[in-house]
Amino acid sequence: MEKTRILHVVTKMDAAGIETLLMNFYRNINRDKIQFDFLTHRSEKGFYDKEIMDLGGKIYSIPPINPLKHMNYLNALEVFFNQHKEYRVIQSHINTYSMYPLRSAMRSGIPVRIAHSHIANVPLDLKTPFRIYTRSKLKMYSTHNFACSEMAGKWLYGTSAITMKNFKVINNSINSFDYKHNEEIGIRVKKELGLVDKFVIGHIGRFNKQKNHEFLIDIFSKVHSKKNNAVLLLVGDGELRIKIEKKAIELGLQDNIIFLGVRSDISELLQAMDVFVFPSVFEGLGMVLIEAQAAGLHSIVADTIPKEAFITNLIEKLSLNSPAEIWADKVLNYSYGYEKQDTYEKIKVSGYDIRETTKWLEEFYLKN
Repeated sequence: MEKTRILHVVTKMDAAGIETLLMNFYRNINRDKIQFDFLTHRSEKGFYDKEIMDLGGKIYSIPPINPLKHMNYLNALEVFFNQHKEYRVIQSHINTYSMYPLRSAMRSGIPVRIAHSHIANVPLDLKTPFRIYTRSKLKMYSTHNFACSEMAGKWLYGTSAITMKNFKVINNSINSFDYKHNEEIGIRVKKELGLVDKFVIGHIGRFNKQKNHEFLIDIFSKVHSKKNNAVLLLVGDGELRIKIEKKAIELGLQDNIIFLGVRSDISELLQAMDVFVFPSVFEGLGMVLIEAQAAGLHSIVADTIPKEAFITNLIEKLSLNSPAEIWADKVLNYSYGYEKQDTYEKIKVSGYDIRETTKWLEEFYLKN
């Protein structure tokens, strides 16, 4: 039986939220029937490239979207789809810019064209006119509109669109058993990282404006001034990492902030954290919050986070307009320890276990 090949359009298969979600689906889907391939917008290798190829997937690359070389990008899309007629399903994860690959896919005769929204309420910037234009055209070329939350759906497709039959919220699901609270793993990881007897504040996310690391450092500075055994564990990489490292040095906190870079052992690192802080400027959902709750971690988050992420009673939200001192006081509430909950069943019942979501996707791909 010939496999159904699904083409996923992404920026690059690095270890970030969207890409990790896709790999969760890929690992759990029936690969005897369905195969994932990826069209990326970067020539450099991504974190997950080797695993993708080991699983039987293919990775193609075209130049990044560049307003100064717009026709080059459109031509690259046309050439790609003219050369690859094997796909009947394309799923694009580049938000408003999904309009371009989906338009090319429609012109080449691909019948199932999925736009998938992963963010919401992006602040105004120089790219805003470009986003407004592509968002206004996107639904002309998509046959199905997916989103990680209703908020992300409203942002990309419009309020009325989320009531349509072709709209579907796809939960940012995880392998919940892997994240289940495990005290032994937490003790081991703290020893490995030299964090025994430390109050460990954690954050996982790409170093960019969205994740708001500058404010996170301000929060930690206030925490550390009141509790000198506090340590901030930062997992991830990105264009603002060097800037944040410099800020840590300027504040004299370089010995108290650990930059771990990109890691593949997120489920274990979460076990070593005492509290999770997530002050994002905007999020489509915030999959790492699902992971943190699965690990039994209390989390202090921005009120920008969509309601779907609030699965347990372990999350407290604060306004980004609140001063760092207020955030720090909330964090310090957990500095003397607490009994972490086993939330495994709650995660499963809420629909965020990877097996159930993958099963739905598998059936969708095969019947469309």
